[in-house]
Amino acid sequence: MNASQKKAEDLRSARWFAPDDFRSFGHRSRVMQMGYGPADWVGKPIIAIVNTWSDANQCHAHFKQRVDDVKRGVLQAGGFPLELPAISLSESMVKPTTMLYRNFLAMETEELLRSHPVDGAVLMGGCDKTTPGLLMGALSMGLPCIYLPAGPMLRGNWKGQVLGSGSDAFKYWDERRAGRLSDQAWQEMEAGIARSHGTCMTMGTAATMMGIAEAIGFTLPGASSIPAADANHIRMAADCGRRIVQMVWDDLTPAKMLSRKSFDNGINVAMAMGCSTNAIIHLVAISRRAGHAVTLDDFDAASRRVGVIANIRPSGEKYLMEDFYYAGGMPALMATMQEHLHTDALTVNGQTVAQNIEGAQVYNDDVIRPLSNPIYAEGALAVLRGNLAPDGVVIKPSACAPHLLQHTGRALVFDDYPALKKAVDDPDLDVTGDDILVLRNAGPQGAGMPEWGMLPIPTKLLKAGVKDMLRLSDARMSGTSYGGCLLHCSPEAYVGGPLALVQTGDTITVDVPARRIHLNIDDAEFARRQAAWKPLPRRYERGYGWMFGQHILQANEGCDFDFLETSFGAPVPEPVIY
Repeated sequence: MNASQKKAEDLRSARWFAPDDFRSFGHRSRVMQMGYGPADWVGKPIIAIVNTWSDANQCHAHFKQRVDDVKRGVLQAGGFPLELPAISLSESMVKPTTMLYRNFLAMETEELLRSHPVDGAVLMGGCDKTTPGLLMGALSMGLPCIYLPAGPMLRGNWKGQVLGSGSDAFKYWDERRAGRLSDQAWQEMEAGIARSHGTCMTMGTAATMMGIAEAIGFTLPGASSIPAADANHIRMAADCGRRIVQMVWDDLTPAKMLSRKSFDNGINVAMAMGCSTNAIIHLVAISRRAGHAVTLDDFDAASRRVGVIANIRPSGEKYLMEDFYYAGGMPALMATMQEHLHTDALTVNGQTVAQNIEGAQVYNDDVIRPLSNPIYAEGALAVLRGNLAPDGVVIKPSACAPHLLQHTGRALVFDDYPALKKAVDDPDLDVTGDDILVLRNAGPQGAGMPEWGMLPIPTKLLKAGVKDMLRLSDARMSGTSYGGCLLHCSPEAYVGGPLALVQTGDTITVDVPARRIHLNIDDAEFARRQAAWKPLPRRYERGYGWMFGQHILQANEGCDFDFLETSFGAPVPEPVIY
C-alpha cells in the first residue's frame, strides 16, 4: 500500500465495526450471527453489490449467478462483499412504465449505500432504466463505484432469419395487423426473438445506456458490449469485484473521476452508436447529478459533428449487438472516433480513455464503419424547437423515412392512448400517409412518460403499403423503435404546453435540417386557445404516484425529481451512529 492510499482505520465501514462501544458490539455480533468472523471484515473494504435481479426481469436472469462471480473477485482482492437487492425494473413487465420508477431506483441506490456500512459498490444493471437509476443514485452518494452491465442477449432466430429485439417485433406486428402473418408464424416468432438472458440486442435503450456508461468511464474497457451468455461476461464480473476493492483503497470516487469531458464523450459516443432517443433524458439526468450538466443543445451540436458509424439496427440495416462485440465492441468504436473524444478523461480502472483504447482494432468495418463511411452522415438524434415545442422535441433522423424530414401535414389529435388505439384499427378513419398523428397527455406528469411514442400506423394505411408517417407526442419510445416519431415534446400537454392546444385539422410543419417545428396558426388564435385551456384531473391522489407528480421535472431537464438534483440543497451528511 502506498502512502496516498486509504488506511484501514479510515474506511467508512470502520465507523460501524471498529469502535469499542455498545453499538459496534451489536453490529459485530449480528454479522457473526450470519456465520462470518472478524477475519472476514477486519481491515477490509466492505463492498456493496447492488443487484437488480428478480424473477420478473428477463434481462437480468443471469444476475442470480453473476453476483457470485462478483463476490469471488471481491474476496480475491481482499474485500468483504455484501449483496444488497434493489428494485429490478423489467422494461417489458413493469406497468404503466419503468420510467415511473427510474427515480425510485435512484433513491433506493443512494439510500442503500448511505445507510449501510459499505466503502464502495458494484452496480449490477442493464435493462433500460436500471443503468441511469443506479448511476444517478451512486453519484449522489459519492462512494467509489463501478458499473457491471448485463450485456445483450444472443441474436434472435426464426426460420433461419435473424431477428432483432423490438425492431422486428414492431415490424412483424404491423404485418400481422395487415393480415399477412399467420397465428403459427407469430407464435414461432415469440419463441425465437429472445433466446437467452441479457438485454435487447438491437441498439435500443439498454445497449445505448450500457455503452454510454462505458464512454463516460463507469465500466471496465469493453464491458458494455460483451453478450450476457458469453463466458467473457463471467470473467468481467469477477474483474469488477477485484477492481472495486482497489478503487476503495485509492479513494477513486465519481467526483474525482468524472469531468465535463466525460459527459461530452458520452454524448459523442451516443451519436456514433446510433443511440436510443432515451439517451437524452437519461444522460441529462446523470450529468446534473454529477454536477456537469449537459443540455439538449449539446446533443444537437454533437449530432452535427459525429456521424453514425455503428451499423446496428434500428439505425443500421443488418447487424446486432453480438456482431458489434465480434467486430471489436466499444473500444474499437471509440478508437475509430477518437478525434471526437477527450482521450485524457479518466475511467474506473484508473486509466484514461487513450490508454483503454490503445491497440483496439475493428475486425469488421461494415459493422463499425470508418468515419469516412458512416451509415448516416449526421448523428442519431436531432432536437427541434418552435412554437409547438419551445423546450424541444426529439427525433431520430437515422431511423426515419427521408421524405418525412421536411414535411407539412394535417394533425390528427388524440388526448389519450385508448382513443388512439381504437381509431387506428378503424377502417373508415379519415387519415392519409401525409397526416401527422398526435398523442398528448403522455408526458412525465400526464402518464409517467411511457414508451407510447411510436404511434401505430393506422391499419388502413398499412394495407395500402404505408411504411412510415410523422407521429408527434410528449411520450418516449423504445430505443428499438424506428420511424418518423417526434418525441419528448416539452413542455408536455398535461401542464399546459403548446401540444395541448393542437386541434385536428391544424397543419404542422416539421423541418429537421432547420431544427424547426411549427404549429401553423396565428398568434391571436394561439393566445385564444391558451386562455381556454383547462388542466386535467390529477393522475394520482396518494402514494408514490402522487409524489412523482409533485416533483418530476420535464423531459428537457432529465425527468429527475427536483429534490434529488445535486443543486437542490446541501449534501446529505453521513448517518449518525449511536
